[in-house]
Amino acid sequence: MATQTATLAGGCFWCLEPIFADLRGVKSATPGYAGGTVASPSYEEVCSGRTGHAEAVQIVFDPDEISYRDLLEVFFAMHDPTTRNRQGADVGSQYRSAVFVHDDAQRRTAEEVLAALARDPHWEGDAPVTEVTPLAVDAFCPAEAYHRDYFNKNPGQGYCRVVIAPKVQKFRRRFADRLAAPAPTGPAT
Repeated sequence: MATQTATLAGGCFWCLEPIFADLRGVKSATPGYAGGTVASPSYEEVCSGRTGHAEAVQIVFDPDEISYRDLLEVFFAMHDPTTRNRQGADVGSQYRSAVFVHDDAQRRTAEEVLAALARDPHWEGDAPVTEVTPLAVDAFCPAEAYHRDYFNKNPGQGYCRVVIAPKVQKFRRRFADRLAAPAPTGPAT
């Protein structure tokens, strides 16, 4: 099995990681930082807005089970690509919408998906502001260990209950046919 890698930023990585980790064909979803100018930044440095990084999730996937286009479909359904440098109450360039492409094929696919999105009447004239940017080799920096699997490890935390859980519920309803396993029925769903 030859895997591929996608790197996507759409607000807080705590929100994106559990969504992509639940998809059939995804081997891993790692929160981290992409698109900045500082090597190995800390969370605090990224939050300052001075490093140029976006909170992102790097997804390793099996293209025989899920396509890059399918990942982008989920990505654009689960965040607002029309708001610059913000997702909900999270404000700053670290929360921007970005597709960090690994090759020309990903770039073409991302541009096609964005063009179709711009024509979609659902957005009613709000143009997507998602950037499509090449990801330099080794330019993704995994986040600190306490950020990994944050939602599942902290289900009672306020941000998890109020912000992440509703997004995960929406995702599981909308993409139930693409889940790796049946959705959990516990309180965090």
